[in-house]
Formats: sequence, structure tokens, C-alpha cells
Amino acid sequence: MVAVEQILEGAIRSRVFPGAVIEIGRTNGVLATIAKGAQTYDPSASAVDAHTIYDLASLTKVLATAALMAGELSTGRMRLNDRVRRWIDAWTGDDRQAVTIQDLLEHASGLPGHRPYYKSRRGHASFEAAICEEPLAYLPRTHSIYSDPGFMLLGFAMQNAAGAPLDAQFNTWRDRELGADVELRFNPSAEWRDRTAPTENTPDGEERRGDVHDENTEALGGVAAHAGLFGTAAAVGACARWWMRSPALKQFSKKTVVPGSSRALAWDTMLPTSSCGTRLSATAIGHTGFTGTSLWIDPAKDLYVAILSNRVHPTRNNEGITDVRRALHDAIVTVLAGADPADAADLDS
Repeated sequence: MVAVEQILEGAIRSRVFPGAVIEIGRTNGVLATIAKGAQTYDPSASAVDAHTIYDLASLTKVLATAALMAGELSTGRMRLNDRVRRWIDAWTGDDRQAVTIQDLLEHASGLPGHRPYYKSRRGHASFEAAICEEPLAYLPRTHSIYSDPGFMLLGFAMQNAAGAPLDAQFNTWRDRELGADVELRFNPSAEWRDRTAPTENTPDGEERRGDVHDENTEALGGVAAHAGLFGTAAAVGACARWWMRSPALKQFSKKTVVPGSSRALAWDTMLPTSSCGTRLSATAIGHTGFTGTSLWIDPAKDLYVAILSNRVHPTRNNEGITDVRRALHDAIVTVLAGADPADAADLDS
């Protein structure tokens, strides 16, 4: 994968990120793992490799929350057309009574994109109350605004339905569906610290390593439906293969009918401007994470690509990853299509 390695090396030189790990695979297993760079820009920093842990940020929405929701729908305990009020008592007000679980999953509930609740709130009950008091930014299902508050509320609804914390639910699901040895969890243990790529330095200039980057998630104890997972590229790949084999994939990849939206259930769908570049199939689904992570799944090509980086280190003021992601996906698909037969042969061997 010479072209992919060159793109990564160029991104590191340009300080898009200090390092990155990519896993490429199919339903039946991994094709390649490519690691370049280091955990930080310090010359003495540890090189990244297949065992490097990353803060996955909003990949939590599809790796944890959507996977758990697929289970809820399969058992019938929760349904897409459930009104939010069924699971959240504080969701009152005539303007929001028609909002459903599906609306939260499709980012079409009327809730705004982001609110800094962490500045004045702590814990589930306080956040739930704040979101339920939030004025709607638009009439539900008239259009879509990517909403962290909407996913936080979805997580609270799931906790209320299951009678168990979200991380406990996820740990049970992971151990059953992926295996207890898969390195994917909320609030990573101290044993993971040395191989965890740091995210953005704190306002005091201290390195943030192993502590969740998202401030609202931190105020929720490190566990939320919109962010909080940490893991390796191999763990993200294991989730991708689970989705590719799951009967739920068809339902969760169906594009919404909300006007102007590219969303599906939790996932985003392929557009010419997507982070996956231009060469994936029209049926591809994916998601990105603010810290520099992404996962795209293309069922038609039987392909997934997980890209993990810490592009927010040492500061979030860096948008170069937008072009890098697109270039990486295009290069990977080109190789697999046979434009570079030697590389393609190596991948499929």
C-alpha cells in the first residue's frame, strides 16, 4: 500500500496528526493494518502500532449506541416509532411530543447540534433535565442537524429502558458479540495508558492521555451515547465486521426521508463530499470522530476502512484531516480495484 503510506507520511510532515493506524478488511477478516508516525510530535514519543489505543469520539454513536439499539429493536423492548416521552418522563411540551426514537437516531429531533452543558451540569439526571428543557432549534423532521444532545438523550432513554448503565450494557454486548479480548471500552484502565495516544492538551498545557476528550462526556463520568469509547483499530474492525454480518445492517443503512439529510439510523451515507472520498459505492455508510477517527463500511464492495488518529493533539485547531481522509479512502479503493496489482495481491493474500 505504497500510496497509502505516502499519504500518511505527508500528513505527518504537515502536522495533520502525529501518527495514525488504519485497518482495512472484509467481512471474513483483515486485509491490512498500516501504522505510521508516533503518539505525539516529541522526537522521543512511542511509535504507533496495531496496539495503540485511541479516543474514538463520535464513533461511539455507531460502535456502541447503534449496536445496542439494534438489539433493542430485535427484542422489541424499544421501537423506532416509540415516542421519546415513553422513556423520558421530563420530555414535555407540545412542540416535542411527536419526536420518536427514530428521530433521535436520524438527527432530526429538533434538538440543536451542541451545547456546553459541562460548564454547569454533572451527571445523568442533570444532563437529562437540561436537554429536555432545551428549546427546539427547528420543527422536528423538517430537516436534520447533527446533534450530540439528541444522542445523549437517546442514551438516557436506552438506560431507562434496560435499567442498566450504558457502559454495562455495552460491555455485555462486546463480550458476547465480539469477544472479551477485544480492546474497546469506556473509561480505559490505567494499564492502557502508555499505549494510548493523547488528545488535546488541557488549558494548562498538560497532556490528556486516557481521559475522554469530549467535555460533556467527561461531565457524565466518561460514559455517553455520543462519545467516550476508547479502542484499537483492530477493535473498530471487529465492530465493522459485526455490522457487515448483522441482519440489522440493512435497516440501519437505509437513508432517511428527512428533507436534505444524508443520515441513516446513526450512520451517515455516501455523498460526493463525504469523508470517504469518491470511490466507495452509493450504499456505503460511515461516521467520523472529532479526535481524528473514522469508519466506513461498503457492503457492495465487501470492504471496511477504519482510520484512527489523534489529529486534535496538541490542539484541535487543525482541519487538514478532511482532505487526508478522502485521499486515503480513494487510494485504498484504487489499490483494491487493481490499479496497483502488486499491492492488491499483497492485500488479498
